[in-house]
Amino acid sequence: MTVTSPQRGRRRLGLATAGVVAVSGALALGAPALATTAHASSHVSARDSVSKSNPLVLWVDPPRIPAVKAFEKAYPNIPVSITTLSSSASNAGLEAKFELFNKSGSGWPDAIFWPGNSAIAWAAGPQIHYAANMKSLVSKSVQAGYPKSVAAPCLINGGLYCLRNDVAPDVLWYNAKLFKKWGYTAPSTWPQYEALGLKIAKQHPGYYVAMLGDNYAVERYLWSSGCPTNDLISGTTVKINLNDPTCTRVEKMLDALTKAGVASPVGIFDTAAAKVGAKLVMTPGAAWYGIYLFQDTFKVPAGQITATNPLEWPGSPPGTGDEGGGLWSMSSHISGQRQADTVKFMEFMASSPAWQVALTTGLPAYQPDDAAWLQKNVVKSGYFADPQQIGPAFLKAASLIRPQHDYLLYDEGAIWTDTVTPILAQGKPISDAWSAYQTQLVNNAKLNGYTVKS
Repeated sequence: MTVTSPQRGRRRLGLATAGVVAVSGALALGAPALATTAHASSHVSARDSVSKSNPLVLWVDPPRIPAVKAFEKAYPNIPVSITTLSSSASNAGLEAKFELFNKSGSGWPDAIFWPGNSAIAWAAGPQIHYAANMKSLVSKSVQAGYPKSVAAPCLINGGLYCLRNDVAPDVLWYNAKLFKKWGYTAPSTWPQYEALGLKIAKQHPGYYVAMLGDNYAVERYLWSSGCPTNDLISGTTVKINLNDPTCTRVEKMLDALTKAGVASPVGIFDTAAAKVGAKLVMTPGAAWYGIYLFQDTFKVPAGQITATNPLEWPGSPPGTGDEGGGLWSMSSHISGQRQADTVKFMEFMASSPAWQVALTTGLPAYQPDDAAWLQKNVVKSGYFADPQQIGPAFLKAASLIRPQHDYLLYDEGAIWTDTVTPILAQGKPISDAWSAYQTQLVNNAKLNGYTVKS
């Protein structure tokens, strides 16, 4: 499942955050790292032993603390020490901290839940070299529990450098109570979504069908359309072209919805999100929206919200975006008992129902836990309208996550919030920021060593 949000890829760090950016499956196929300090893994390693005076060092964000507590209960003989990472941009300089650890030969956490998926780009790269290749460490059964498309962000140069906590495919969320009251049918295509949004603008002013101010808006709309904002072609060559028809159709749609007043410039994690969210009639959004946003943040009463299959663009292959899906990594600087105990921790975080079913709020990336999670958190939750249709929609969406959207050493979401969001906040259309967004994407890609093709 980035912000004090669930288990997605967490809200990514901003442009000024010392290069903490994202990666996807193809990512580090030669992708350059920002850091220039040579790694120190060949020279130093943490002490092998684990004891009360020398516990496992675990770095997690607040929503992951219950996961660590569950691990402690399951493994009372493995002492742990928790460092709480604040979410989002307050982790500026995280990469620089790891550079300092490499210089000093100590300080690395034994395991970490990355506050932004982006961090895996430099963490697995040859210059920082923090994330361990777990291909021969994590059990084959746990690895087999991840569908290939879900594991893709962690499969780098043939190695396994992280384990996904959850999968966060976009579905269509909508207020079934209002739809029934107003006589609406859930759209199945993007043009239908736009048309219904414009109808709502006329018939029910003050309601919304989109929130555009957060960095996940890129995933919800551009990635869902296949728009090339960060497509890794090969090695360090990326494709960026906002003039592609898969991009311009999104631009035109969002311009129309913004002009009509049903697309809010507020982001889903903003302080004003609850006020807007309470009036959100429908929206594309990740699997974790139901519990984390509609129930816990927007406070929409039970029995109103449901989800259905992701929207499609007529004439294009079915596909959807993916808003997060958080990543766990372990240190490459440990061995012996410490390494073995950290592997136990990683496998627990990835697959144990004590965390993935009982406590987490997002669809587990580890597929064997999905059915039990859906039964507990959707069917029996008592919150959703038409809960039986949500599970199939989630699973279908998970199989339709579009490829060619890579987490790289520049962050297209952070660039969106720096470039597009301020324009929207001024009441201007997205088209006013489109060329500036293209320019900033290209500039940031080149700054990070990529060759850009359009």
